[in-house]
Amino acid sequence: MKTELRGNSKHTSLPNPSLFNTTQDCLSDALKGCLGSLDGACIEKLLLHCASALESKDVTLAQQVMWVLNNVASSVGDPNQRLTSWFLRALISRVSKLCPTAMNLHVAPTLQRTWTRSMTGTELAGYVDLIPWHRFGFCASNSAILKAIQGYPSVHILDFSITHCVQWPTLIEALAKRPEGPPSLRITVPSCRPPVPPLLNVSSEEVGFRLANFAKSRDVPFEFHVIDGSSSSTSSDVLSWEFSFQFELFLGQLSPSMLDLREDEALVINCQNWLRYLPDEQWGNSQGRSLRDEFLGMIKGLNPRIVIMVDEDSDLDVSSLTSRIITCFNYLWIPFDALETFLPKDSCQRTEYEADIGHKIENIIGFEGFQRIERLESGVRLAQRMKNTHFLSVPFSEETINEVKFLLDEHASGWGMKREDDMLVLTWKGHNSVFATAWVPSGIED
Repeated sequence: MKTELRGNSKHTSLPNPSLFNTTQDCLSDALKGCLGSLDGACIEKLLLHCASALESKDVTLAQQVMWVLNNVASSVGDPNQRLTSWFLRALISRVSKLCPTAMNLHVAPTLQRTWTRSMTGTELAGYVDLIPWHRFGFCASNSAILKAIQGYPSVHILDFSITHCVQWPTLIEALAKRPEGPPSLRITVPSCRPPVPPLLNVSSEEVGFRLANFAKSRDVPFEFHVIDGSSSSTSSDVLSWEFSFQFELFLGQLSPSMLDLREDEALVINCQNWLRYLPDEQWGNSQGRSLRDEFLGMIKGLNPRIVIMVDEDSDLDVSSLTSRIITCFNYLWIPFDALETFLPKDSCQRTEYEADIGHKIENIIGFEGFQRIERLESGVRLAQRMKNTHFLSVPFSEETINEVKFLLDEHASGWGMKREDDMLVLTWKGHNSVFATAWVPSGIED
């Protein structure tokens, strides 16, 4: 996807066009065509130049480019300006680590850091309803789960997601309407969680208590369990390597006996925006395998009835900073552009949603090693990883596709959906946004 193909083609006027003259000896001749205004393509060129400077440790040139970006970026401007403001934050963070005494850029007041706050349950529900970024995966997953568990009197969902079980009330409603009566439902979650937004102001146990009350009101027999790790903190202050360590301990406990798997029970593994946070380098005592592959091998060994994998459809796990910046810029414009279609520039909801995306941008660009936990891989690459672990893909039914289409009809006309083999992909103005896939271990695909 290229920047010039975006739906938002506005040019951003520079308050001081002469600033290019200051840096003309260092900046590429290609940028001279941007004099007086910056559209997405020109901003991309500036980011590319800055990334190249940082990779060659030319802090002076990087500062000069960031000075240009600082004259364009605004957290209350158009989508290009708002997105640029978060890239500028991330670049400043990276330069400060590279050379702490070199960063003397005076950042505009509108670019000051916005910290992610914990939400109430009601706020979280509104958060995921803003755009179909999360609801797309919930809808496709729930429909596939309902089909997979037909005829089972008991269902056990092992839930790995970052949205605090907000997916499950809709499934409970659907189970309550089953003609033969609802099955008993168990949901199990790990106590450890990636230190990323959205954050919730209550514990996992409280979430389970609320779900149990909801299930009771729908006459669905329900149990909720939290598998204890070394920490139950949901704070973004938890270090990324601590989460990886906690999750490795969790995997060491994961077994049929610990999960209390039962003979008449359909086991469902639900992974929503989760796999990217597991390191893909050799880890611990994994005998050459990454924690990501260890996890997939472990869940395959549990012989689940279905495995759901949903995540953002982009490759952001490469080592090259230049590639990460350009890929990230050409992907994360999507939510910024989508929010522009229905929320005013000073909307608090919009600002908070964009701040959470900014949290992601800063991790992708500002950190390396185990501190860089935002390591997305595209749906195509994930599919190959699943096949290498001896999973078989399961196509989504026409009923599922119709339900997703109905969901998207409630949102802006730019949202769409397409099939890529057995994968469903959410699109914005034709560009891939989020993928949803369903899998079974080889041998139980019937």
